[in-house]
Amino acid sequence: MGEQHSVKFPQEVIDEYAALGVDLPALFSAGDLGNRMGVEIVEASAERVVGTMPVEGNTQPYGLLHGGASAVLAETLGSVGSMLHGGSKKLAVGVDLNCTHHRGARSGLVTGVATPVHRGRSTATYEIVITDEQDKRVCTARLTCLLRDVGPNGSAG
Repeated sequence: MGEQHSVKFPQEVIDEYAALGVDLPALFSAGDLGNRMGVEIVEASAERVVGTMPVEGNTQPYGLLHGGASAVLAETLGSVGSMLHGGSKKLAVGVDLNCTHHRGARSGLVTGVATPVHRGRSTATYEIVITDEQDKRVCTARLTCLLRDVGPNGSAG
C-alpha cells in the first residue's frame, strides 16, 4: 500500500531530473505520511496530478473519511504539481491549504485531481478536487506553495 507504481511523467521532465541523477518517482512520492495513508500518485505533470487514497484506515470515529486525510491527499497532489512547475532548480513549500468537505465517504478509494489556478515564478496555486468511486465530490481544496531556490547542497536557498 502506498508504493509508487508507474507514475506517468512527461519525458522532458524525466530527462531533466535524470541528468541531475535524481530518482524522479522517489522525489515526487507521497512521502512517509502519504505512504502510511496509502496515497498513490498515478499521473503527474505541472498541468495535472492525479492520486488515490483508500478510505479504509483513514477514517474518523464515525467511520467517515477523516478531513485531515483529505487534506494530506490534497497537499500531496498540489505540492507535486508545484514542484513540477518549479522545475529542478526550485523547491515547493506549502504556505496555505484550505479544504471544504462536501460529503462523507465510508469505503473504497477516493481520487484527487490537482489542476493549476496560478503558476508564477515564486508561487504556485492548485485546486484539488477529491471524489469518491461514484464520482461524487467529497472535498474541494486549494493549495498555494512558495517556490524557493535550491541551494548549493540541494536545500532551500
